[in-house]
Amino acid sequence: MTSTEGSVAVLDMGSNSFHLVVARIEHGEIRTLQTFRESVRLGEGLGESGRLSKTARQRSLVCLKQFGQRLEGLSGENVAAFATNALRVASNGRSFLDEAQAALGYPIQVISGVEEARLIYLGVAHSLPSDPKPRLVVDIGGGSTEFVIGEQFQVRLIESLAMGCVSFMDRFFPCGKLSIHNFEQAYNHASNEIVRVGKRYRKKGWSVC
Repeated sequence: MTSTEGSVAVLDMGSNSFHLVVARIEHGEIRTLQTFRESVRLGEGLGESGRLSKTARQRSLVCLKQFGQRLEGLSGENVAAFATNALRVASNGRSFLDEAQAALGYPIQVISGVEEARLIYLGVAHSLPSDPKPRLVVDIGGGSTEFVIGEQFQVRLIESLAMGCVSFMDRFFPCGKLSIHNFEQAYNHASNEIVRVGKRYRKKGWSVC
């Protein structure tokens, strides 16, 4: 997209919130024009049923229609839309994807956890000063958490784990109930997930997180 002069847009359909960035490319430089964020909680209830709920789908479609109106006039080549964990794992994700694309008016690509982690790392790397030392980037999303070690713009170690703020809320804190027992369960589950990758990451090492 950076080879295209004019306005471009990128949509990130997360399990918790949808983010839309509209920018303009002039002489190879990207200048952000507008940013939008809507908390739609697409992944709410997904862990229990394995399906996107009717209310979550409705909230998401309303949001996508609004975003589509803001993008009206942009060619398909200048719009990139990505869906993440919720649509990766939902048993009814395919049918919702068709509805979502109709509401937005543009194609939507469901990306893998590894690709999501790679794009997250590049976004962070481009926003920080140049530094040859290895970095650890952790992104806690609604349905998954990504861990990436990289140097400059090169990814060295990458992992996407099935734990996020929406999925943990549904599983360990139903109805918003907070207790020591619930926190312990959530902590233990997260620890068990991280143990699977911790040894490799410590061996690789990093200078800044």
